[in-house]
Amino acid sequence: MFGWVRRGFRRAYERVLSREIDDGPTHVAIIQDGNRRYARKRGDDAPDGHRAGARTTENVLDWCEELGIEELTLYAFSTENFERPPHEREPLFDLFEDKLYEFADAERVHDREVAVRAIGEVDMLPDRVRDAIDYAESQTGDYDSFTLNIALAYGGRAELLSAARDVCRDVESGVLSPDDVDVEAVDRHLSRQPVRDVDLIIRTGGDERTSNFLPWHANGNEAAVYFCAPYWPEFSKIDLLRGIRTYESREKSWQRTRTERAVALVRAVAEVEFEDAKTVAGRLREQLPSSGADEVSAELAKRTDETAD
Repeated sequence: MFGWVRRGFRRAYERVLSREIDDGPTHVAIIQDGNRRYARKRGDDAPDGHRAGARTTENVLDWCEELGIEELTLYAFSTENFERPPHEREPLFDLFEDKLYEFADAERVHDREVAVRAIGEVDMLPDRVRDAIDYAESQTGDYDSFTLNIALAYGGRAELLSAARDVCRDVESGVLSPDDVDVEAVDRHLSRQPVRDVDLIIRTGGDERTSNFLPWHANGNEAAVYFCAPYWPEFSKIDLLRGIRTYESREKSWQRTRTERAVALVRAVAEVEFEDAKTVAGRLREQLPSSGADEVSAELAKRTDETAD
């Protein structure tokens, strides 16, 4: 009886949250924390927790499709995880190998045209895992409807350091001019990277830190971050919807700040040179959402009236 009531309440709450969401994120990245703690809580071994987490991953893929998310990046194994003892690492490698082959052959992956990719220092992984990566990427490489990035042997600082070294070598050899070192130049030297910048990072398990995850693609894009308490195997659609709600709230706040700055800039320029203010206002309107563009136009009209007086 109570279980039925709880399920009914959760479905109703999902509908409420879904109605609150407008234009959600395009790229969500998730730090899947808490698999081992989930297993300990249930009296199981760590591999049992990771297998339970893999089932959650399959659910999340379904939810992303429902919500129109186009790219998902999962932090599965960091470079620091190599420090774990072999009896913990090897079952994980077994799981990665099995799931990569499973995903590569799954009908729903091909029906939905999901591109499965690995990002990170994959050369550090065992041969059997690398072979599975090659197979999954070759089987799904022509798809572009949805991108699933699996971060394996990933470390954000190491990724940026490697790119910086490559850029320095290009400058030293004359392939690249120092004046041409820009965002695009760094992007070109980031191997096995996501397709899009990250809009939202979610971390499960209760810790409030991003753990060296996608610093270039997330922090550079000022991604929203949502921390939640459930362990990864317990992560639900409600948790995902709450994360998206956090993203939308932050996005609206950011757009509000941009609009206020734009209006202030038009006001400041108009006090000195009105013709310049019209030029600035025109450029700003192109970069703002319609509501922000309207406010800039209103400010310019106000300054026009004051000038006429």
